Amino acid sequence: MIKVNSSQFNYQYGDQIHFPYSIGSLISYLNSNYEIHNDCKFERTFVFRDKINEYITLCKDTNILLCSCYVWNWEITVYLAREVKKLNPNCTVIFGGPQVPLVTNDFFKEFPYVDILVHGEGELILKNILTAYMNDKDYSQIRGIATKEFTNPPEARIDDLDIIPSPYLTNTIWNLVEKINGVKWIASWETNRGCPYLCTFCDWGSATATKMRNWAEDRLFKEIEWFADNKIPYIDCCDANFGIYQDRDKRIATKLKEETLKKGYPQTFRQSWAKNSSEKIIPIAKELQQAGLLTGVGIALETLDEETLKIIKRKNIDFDTLSELTDSFDSVNLPTYTEIIRGLPGESLQSFKDGLEILVSDTKIDSIYIYNCSVLPNAPLNEYGYRKKYEIEMIRSPIFLAHSSIHRRGIDEYEYIVTSSNSFTLEDLKEMFLFSWLIITFHNLGIFEYISKYYHQEKKLSFLGFYEIFLNFCRNKKSIFSDEYDLVNKYIDDGYSGKGWDYYDSDLGEIYWPIEEATWLHLISNTKKLTSSIRSFMNYLENNFGYATDSNILDDLSKFQVFLLSTKDIKYITKTQTFFFDWKNYFVNEKKLKQDKKVYTYSNMVVERNDFDWNKKAIWYGRRSQKFKFNPKNL
Repeated sequence: MIKVNSSQFNYQYGDQIHFPYSIGSLISYLNSNYEIHNDCKFERTFVFRDKINEYITLCKDTNILLCSCYVWNWEITVYLAREVKKLNPNCTVIFGGPQVPLVTNDFFKEFPYVDILVHGEGELILKNILTAYMNDKDYSQIRGIATKEFTNPPEARIDDLDIIPSPYLTNTIWNLVEKINGVKWIASWETNRGCPYLCTFCDWGSATATKMRNWAEDRLFKEIEWFADNKIPYIDCCDANFGIYQDRDKRIATKLKEETLKKGYPQTFRQSWAKNSSEKIIPIAKELQQAGLLTGVGIALETLDEETLKIIKRKNIDFDTLSELTDSFDSVNLPTYTEIIRGLPGESLQSFKDGLEILVSDTKIDSIYIYNCSVLPNAPLNEYGYRKKYEIEMIRSPIFLAHSSIHRRGIDEYEYIVTSSNSFTLEDLKEMFLFSWLIITFHNLGIFEYISKYYHQEKKLSFLGFYEIFLNFCRNKKSIFSDEYDLVNKYIDDGYSGKGWDYYDSDLGEIYWPIEEATWLHLISNTKKLTSSIRSFMNYLENNFGYATDSNILDDLSKFQVFLLSTKDIKYITKTQTFFFDWKNYFVNEKKLKQDKKVYTYSNMVVERNDFDWNKKAIWYGRRSQKFKFNPKNL
């Protein structure tokens, strides 16, 4: 009997960790082959990072070690392979997954303990490798692999995905993992494979040859039932463009809704929405929303600069359409989010700031996420000619995985991130990060949202102009805001010098927080202090521009701004406050501000007593679904 071990290491997020889905998919297919099923024994997959030494010992008599490689597990997987080879030199070590480089060059000199690299979809290729292993161990004619001796042409993509048995419906996945008390499993799930886009920062389109292929709906519906019956709380949908098949994906959303309403599971469904969203997504999102499964509708932008879009081979919907689309989603109460990449070639500091101004002034996008530009091994961005043309510089940086546990982490993992190009310097990039933090934390997450909107409506002050004044305030006046400004400046300097992006505060919970969420949590912990600090900044702004706004308006506005925020020290079921001006009509309908006594009320969105549970619901789970602030139109 051939002993086969496998690894697909991951991190825990609270009490949850991903199933080894990729390995499960491979093994469910391999077990469908009669000869392989009879001659190979597939052991449990190595998942938990803190058990690495135990796993190495288990491989003392292993014949084959299959390693599923991602950016978040490369270093620990390399360590596993090296140590297993020392312990068991006859073990055949096979690497596959998106982190395996297509251009091998000196790979086998650097990693001599790896025997075979698998490129592309692994199911057919691994079947051929195991068949050869059981016979003459001649791999020379197997497509889609590289060894120390040769690199072969790619294997054809699998047209009929239904030849791959489900790792869930066959219960293969349960055979591959340990059931541990207190650990809940996240199910990665594909309803299709492929991506029709060729964005240069991404290896999704290039890795899947752009052709999209679907699994049969009957299988997908049965998998949804399996998730519900097995009480799987979190489904991580791996489709590149969920919603691209509008009718089919609506049926999938309906089935998810039905199972959740009937059985209580799944509780979360996370997806990457179709890149160029349209109003046709609304029925799909509404189905998910009705079962509490919708975290938000994504409108992927990456950048709003036209020249940068050309360089990264991407086309966004035009700005007018974007504004109309966000209006449409807002009108039916669907929360939206967008993602921006900071550090793309072609972007300048000014174009980046211009894009932020457009986002906050011309759209109704609810949540904004801004990420560093990662350089993935097989993305076009990593090609030598491309990097040379745009003078792209990068650093090796400890990987940041938002909300991952500080415990059981094991060996550090790394990624490469862009630090400069021919359109921006490192100092420009640091300034981009600073403005990212300002716009997300203080505008999008709501600390100054209606303060800035007031000055925009009354004084025609641009949003970026407002936040530039706020920067001056942080640099010149001691306050709770200057404390956060000092913290984030050090964070930026450390991050771009290769020290990593983890931010941990023991008062916020045993996880690593995105810096903008940590700042928000710091600021909303004390309602009175936040209100008085906002009022102090308003005085600074008024003096700086020579405004002479009635102090009664400023007092009322600062209280109204904080009233709309979820604040940790106010956990009443209902929030009620009296104001002396009609702020709802002013902001929602853009009417002239009138002095008119109003009592505003709304149901508090986050009332958890435990601090970490409150943090999690308000800004971790609640960021996309808008639990951190209340929309005044609903007062």
